[in-house]
Amino acid sequence: MQIAVIGGTRGLGKWIANFLKKKGYQVTITGRNSIMGEAIASKIGVSYTSDNIQASFKANVVILAVPIEATPQTISEIAPHLQEGSLLLDVTSVKEEPAKLMYEHAPAGVEVLPTHPMFGPRVRSLDGQVIVLTPKNYGQWYQKVVDFLETEQARVLVTTPEEHDRMMSIVQGLTHFAYIAVASAIERMQIDVKQSRNFASPIYSLMLDIIARIVAQNPYLCYSIQTQNRHIPEVHDAFMKTFHDLKSMVDEKNQDGFVKAMSSAAKHLDDLEAALGRSDKAISALSAEVTNLKKSVGNEVVLRHMYSGKVHIGVLESLNPDFVTLRENNKKITLKLSNIEILNSEETIDWKKANLPLKSFDISVIFPESSEPEVISYIVNSLEDVVKVELKDVYQGEQIPKGFKSLTFNYQVIYPSSRKKVEELLVGFGGKIR
Repeated sequence: MQIAVIGGTRGLGKWIANFLKKKGYQVTITGRNSIMGEAIASKIGVSYTSDNIQASFKANVVILAVPIEATPQTISEIAPHLQEGSLLLDVTSVKEEPAKLMYEHAPAGVEVLPTHPMFGPRVRSLDGQVIVLTPKNYGQWYQKVVDFLETEQARVLVTTPEEHDRMMSIVQGLTHFAYIAVASAIERMQIDVKQSRNFASPIYSLMLDIIARIVAQNPYLCYSIQTQNRHIPEVHDAFMKTFHDLKSMVDEKNQDGFVKAMSSAAKHLDDLEAALGRSDKAISALSAEVTNLKKSVGNEVVLRHMYSGKVHIGVLESLNPDFVTLRENNKKITLKLSNIEILNSEETIDWKKANLPLKSFDISVIFPESSEPEVISYIVNSLEDVVKVELKDVYQGEQIPKGFKSLTFNYQVIYPSSRKKVEELLVGFGGKIR
């Protein structure tokens, strides 16, 4: 299948191209900067062209990932050239206008599926991510897309473009606007954010991280969301009116009015217990990782950089609120705490099996004649550091007592020290090592 990602050299478009390439599809990306486009295409293993029409004409699926302002012009440019039986979809944050234009310009026989992935290019998979689909018609491509997304464990939400934009005016428009305002106010007052964290409750630190995540996004995209969604002006007006109402209550020392407004807002949010539970989990997860690292000082840890995917293995020497230091291959490595995650025991073993050189040993053990080699192999293979166990020989002869047999196994382990564990297990299982 040929897939064209129009605007696939940056942001979400680049993420989509890379993701689909890894899934085995033939992907072509387009972008205005040929030097950048060629470099990115080479890095992720896809094709590049600066010609949107050429890429679209050859593709079975065309994904529009250009800025919101450029979407109408790009639709009118490429849609007439799509081949019959192909799929055209966009991934813009606004749906009404792009959906209308795609249906208007797409030739007969081309299926249209307006789409909005509710995540940014920092995610590592579709697992648990929400994808909003706003189809007018349900053709053959629709079910293929849904099946693919559900296979990748994404959460699929189907609605109309109008309902999508109304909800996005709150989910993105209101929240982004408020968070950017908070960040800008902190800057205007020249607050030392790092120092403020020293006084912070866990929820303040978490809120700052969420605000930082928003303002670290593409500012042009955030501006486009604020200006291209027709429901946003109404949202801004409601936000400003509410702000001024609350400020007046504070200025006038109207305690009853403020308490009533806050209580009413809390009641309207609904299911506060669930919300408190989710936020408690988020706070606990942040502190639990630091606690685990503190307990691991002086011991081996396996850490993965959340964005590069690189794994570091070594002895943890120290940590502070911002950094961890470990000795890896006799070198000190310092990593930013916010950018790493600790691999659990299962992930650690899997990584070691795939990346560390394995040690191979043969062992011959005398067991009762009724013993089953397959069961013994299975139990040995269940040891944490054992990678593979293979029965090499079964022997009964003069050197073996009557009623017994000698079983010779070859086994591979991650660490040579695991050899002792294997021997102890075999002896504990009733065997006698030859």
